[in-house]
Amino acid sequence: MEATGWPGVARDGRDLYTPNRGPPGDRVYGETLRTVDRVEYRHWDPFRSKLAALLVKGAATDVWRGARKSLYLGGAHGTTVSHLSDVLDPTPVYVVEKSATSFAPLLALARRRRNLLPILADAQLPERYRADVGEVDFLYQDVAQRNQAAIFVENARATLAAGGRGILMLKVRSVTQRRPAASVVRETRAELGRAGIEVRQEVGLAPFARDHVALVTSGP
Repeated sequence: MEATGWPGVARDGRDLYTPNRGPPGDRVYGETLRTVDRVEYRHWDPFRSKLAALLVKGAATDVWRGARKSLYLGGAHGTTVSHLSDVLDPTPVYVVEKSATSFAPLLALARRRRNLLPILADAQLPERYRADVGEVDFLYQDVAQRNQAAIFVENARATLAAGGRGILMLKVRSVTQRRPAASVVRETRAELGRAGIEVRQEVGLAPFARDHVALVTSGP
């Protein structure tokens, strides 16, 4: 097992792993566990987690480095959230999810991981949880909405510290089924730019996730 440039992430060949910060032997989504030098690691599957796909394809190594608090929009059942919990432990990760069905397993996951703080809320309404979350250094968004850029901008304005970093996992076909992906990405970048958010990296996630583009940001 070798260290990588991303804090908390290890590599064995092309496979990524995170140290298991949950109970020993705990699997979140059926992932493989390995123990090396008395440390238990969880395999981070890029076909199951778009953040892992971004790392495999070459994300900036400083994207969450030094984060003291993070906000995750669209936690779903907690696949990617669980790995962020591993790499950011013990710093808190606030996780917003609006589906009550998805929130139940997310809440169960949080009971096993001390740094996860789930919030049942709509990411389109950050004013409803801003007081609970406060200021964050890292903002991650993975939501299936037409107005993904607007949601990211509003949450950045409400919670992101000056100089904070973020990742917008842009689901192109949730924005439109008709227009070319490149057009959607350009419009998204322009909307972020108007809000003072700089796109540092643009990474297509194929073959791991079709019609998905990761935008790694800084600011405002």
